[in-house]
Amino acid sequence: MLRSFALTLLLTLCACTRSNKLIIGTDATYPPFEFVDAKGQISGVDIEVGREIGKALGREVEFRNINFDGLVTALRTGSVDLVISSMTATPERRQSIDFSEPYVKTGLAVLVANNSTVQSAADLKAPGRKVVVRLGTTGESWARENLKDAKIIALDADVSCVMEVVNASVDAWIYDQLSIMNYQSKYAGKTRALLAPLREEVWAIGLKQGNDELKTKVNEVLTRMHSDGSFTRLAERFMAKEKAMMTAQGLPFVFELK
Repeated sequence: MLRSFALTLLLTLCACTRSNKLIIGTDATYPPFEFVDAKGQISGVDIEVGREIGKALGREVEFRNINFDGLVTALRTGSVDLVISSMTATPERRQSIDFSEPYVKTGLAVLVANNSTVQSAADLKAPGRKVVVRLGTTGESWARENLKDAKIIALDADVSCVMEVVNASVDAWIYDQLSIMNYQSKYAGKTRALLAPLREEVWAIGLKQGNDELKTKVNEVLTRMHSDGSFTRLAERFMAKEKAMMTAQGLPFVFELK
């Protein structure tokens, strides 16, 4: 009887511990916002934001590495409490999940091969173009909406997309400015970056619809991090190179929302 009571108490305590965790979904393949570091730990700007939210809530944080196109489903089914994964707050996504206030402003840009005849976004509309996009991203949705005559190839990893451009197998890759700059720098001899935004976008934290109390707290944390210099410090820690590149090209940095 005593052993049975002790077991019941232990299971109850474990359940309480699990239920008090803040479970955050992220696709840890997008440095410097979310990535797996040399020690095998999920790290990056978004991960630090998640930890700040956990502190404010007084809850232990657990990060779950989920492929990007599965994050919305994980949130809707309750597998995670939040999605913090460089996610654009689009009208389409708002139909099924809620979002915090934005914390990043960026835009869609284009990576092309050095010998490509594409010089601007308008050139992508010529018949016969081949464009690669990352599956489930706003680059994919923009391409399908605006490039009706193009052959669109959707792949599920950044590295696969960029190698299509490096190998000149496609005319262009449509993705966010930050990534396009980083990959162009990595493959400077074989690629060019067209950074003028196809459209501006904002990133926000995904929440399950109706969770207004959590949304209010998340927004409070984001507001505080903007006002107390937390995002500036995260930029210095994780994004010094990217900030320098954007400044050199006269582009506003991603945390400059106004």
